Amino acid sequence: MAKEQVSVFSFRRLYCLIFLFSSFSFLSFIYWCHGYGPFYSLYQKMEQKQVLPINLLRYPSAWNYLSFPSYPPRKLLKIALFVKKWPHGSRAGGLERHALTLHLELAKRGHELHVFTTSPPNSSFPSYPISNLYFHLSKPTSGGYLDQATVWKQFQTQNSTGRHFDVVHTESVGLMHTRSRNLTNLAVSWHGIAYETIHSDIIQELLRSPEEPQAQALTERLNKVVNEVKFFPFYAHHVATSDHAGDILKRIYMIPEDRVHIILNGVDEEMFKPDIAKGKTFKLKFGIPESRTLVLGMAGRLVKDKGHPLMFEALKQLLMENDKFKERVLVLVAGDGPWAARYRDLGTNMLVLGPLEQAQLAAFYNAIDIFVNPTLRAQGLDHTLLEAILSGKPVMATRVASITGSVIVSTETGYTFSPTIASLKETLSGVLDDGKEALVQKGRAARKRGLQLFTATKMAAAYERLFLCISDSDGDGNMDNYCRYGPFK
Repeated sequence: MAKEQVSVFSFRRLYCLIFLFSSFSFLSFIYWCHGYGPFYSLYQKMEQKQVLPINLLRYPSAWNYLSFPSYPPRKLLKIALFVKKWPHGSRAGGLERHALTLHLELAKRGHELHVFTTSPPNSSFPSYPISNLYFHLSKPTSGGYLDQATVWKQFQTQNSTGRHFDVVHTESVGLMHTRSRNLTNLAVSWHGIAYETIHSDIIQELLRSPEEPQAQALTERLNKVVNEVKFFPFYAHHVATSDHAGDILKRIYMIPEDRVHIILNGVDEEMFKPDIAKGKTFKLKFGIPESRTLVLGMAGRLVKDKGHPLMFEALKQLLMENDKFKERVLVLVAGDGPWAARYRDLGTNMLVLGPLEQAQLAAFYNAIDIFVNPTLRAQGLDHTLLEAILSGKPVMATRVASITGSVIVSTETGYTFSPTIASLKETLSGVLDDGKEALVQKGRAARKRGLQLFTATKMAAAYERLFLCISDSDGDGNMDNYCRYGPFK
């Protein structure tokens, strides 16, 4: 009997070792090893480490990696949002698109949203069938910004109507620091900061042709960085929309770590998703031949700082030098701007579609094999990259820190290139050589990661938790729970 017990004990210990150094589940490891010698002490240490709650205000990584409840919280918030412009139609910039996506989602979750924004000059303001979403419009300043005196008066009126605002959110400097400095329950989202754009200035100076005058941007930018370092602390909490921006806010701008929170941008996962039928219909509508081996896609404003002079020259040279590229590649361009006409001049390999509405854009992503973003703006997370990823497409983008740190973190999901013609040409040629099958595999990997990080649901849940955490206590002593991630009492 004793021998049998020893045999069972030895067998179990051996089994523990196998499980410990294999890919089997951790739960199985605990089940078999619980109670046996050194494995039990290891189990105790790991269990103890896992039950320790995380202070969310000091969490160093993107909140998108955490899982928050999909159902609305016990406490519904009254939220004030300040944003320079509310998006209308297909021409919205990334900041406005972020404001729309995030706050519509929060309103759908039951929170009371009050949006302080400018009235559109020549069009009617959009309406939404959501009873807890309110807009407070005001005439913009001559520069197109919010009139601070007017919106502050509107805010104070609403803050004294019913219950006060639980949290205040400003997209960038929608609410100026001169007004925000005394609001402890405020969070500001930064979609780009001056320090990041120094990289963009260096790139554009290197790409400047000899006949162009030298820009004074670098000197001006350094002064702007110093100015930002001075006034950023007047905002209580800061949300960085990329990992890189979060690091800069902590290290360079010297904002305390418990006031800097990284929440990556997210896009509507119900709108942007794989749909083969939509892709085929889109191709048929625009006469895209199936004979093209590779369909590249670009979308957004076709302007200089989005990298279109660089892309234009790289495509021009490839079409002249590489017969294989000319025969097999078609480039779809969604958007408008001064480079649209130049792209058309490249001939039948280019199809410029103009600006597309969201539904059309979703079909556009399904019609391409890979999405290319040649941006020279080294800041924020471009929504087009995230939309393409959720649509199941690999992406190719400039090697800038915000993109390589948060979006294209490996070759498994896409490609990056240095902002030079030679590097861009080499990467485009490499994409063609890899072929469609490789692109499909990268697209699947990209979408899998996108569903984990870049959905509107993920983004809204993270912001909701942050807002709950920094809002005023409701008097029952339970608000501290929202700042803790882990077991609840």
